[in-house]
Amino acid sequence: MANLKEVRIRIGSVTSTQQITKAMKLVSATKLRRAQNGITQMRPYAQKLNGILANLSDSIDVDSLKLYFEPKEVKNVLLVVITSDRGLCGSFNANVVKRANLLVKEKYAGKQITVLPIGKKGADFFAKQPVQLLPQYKEALQGLDSTKAFAIGQYILDEFAKGQFDVVELVYNQFKNAATQVLTNEQFLPIDANAMKAVTGKKNDYLFEPSKVEILEALIPRILKTQVFRSMLDSLASEHGARMVAMDKATDNAGELLKSLKVEYNRVRQAAITTEISEIVGGAAALSQA
Repeated sequence: MANLKEVRIRIGSVTSTQQITKAMKLVSATKLRRAQNGITQMRPYAQKLNGILANLSDSIDVDSLKLYFEPKEVKNVLLVVITSDRGLCGSFNANVVKRANLLVKEKYAGKQITVLPIGKKGADFFAKQPVQLLPQYKEALQGLDSTKAFAIGQYILDEFAKGQFDVVELVYNQFKNAATQVLTNEQFLPIDANAMKAVTGKKNDYLFEPSKVEILEALIPRILKTQVFRSMLDSLASEHGARMVAMDKATDNAGELLKSLKVEYNRVRQAAITTEISEIVGGAAALSQA
């Protein structure tokens, strides 16, 4: 049985940990509110752009646009894996890297895989895997804004246009609410026009000025870069939600542990008192017999 000093030290340690987790929960809640506002404002804009693209997708039979839509024989694959820079957010990062690793080993087995990690946790994981790593954007979530996201999107588009990759897929956590994140992997390039039409609904007939082709040539890169930005905002909001929930559970667990430690402390203290009384009684009995 532990002595009183050891139990007191453990109680102090758990109390300090509980204070830290409680503070981290409050910080994550504040950051979540800001990140949630960002993604809820971005989604209608991104959905409207996708609707415009679906409405104009019949005009893709020109060489400048076929690049974005025509499937290729898959030999070289780019996985854009969006994780966080820090841990202490439950299974948030583990789920993303597990899904990406599953794509590497099963869906794209035997292909040349390149991973572009956004977030240090994903970069650290895939640095130890037999894949080619592009780590230049691993810290892009720090001070995230549209400029950083659009730069990543432009890099992906440029490499795809050069023929460096035949398919590009995004892996990230989609934000649903503070307690729920939906693990998502979606094809980024080439664009699946049929799937986009199915999501956006019926087609409308408009008159366009300039032509549909000119609009698409300007619009498609913008839509794809916006999609990267939306995915990063989704992941950022999901991270803060996951960390808030994890710290809340950690605080509750620390409280339960404190209760059990205090019971143990009282038990050890009572045992020590009983031992001292027994020694005093024994000593008194010995003196009376002498």
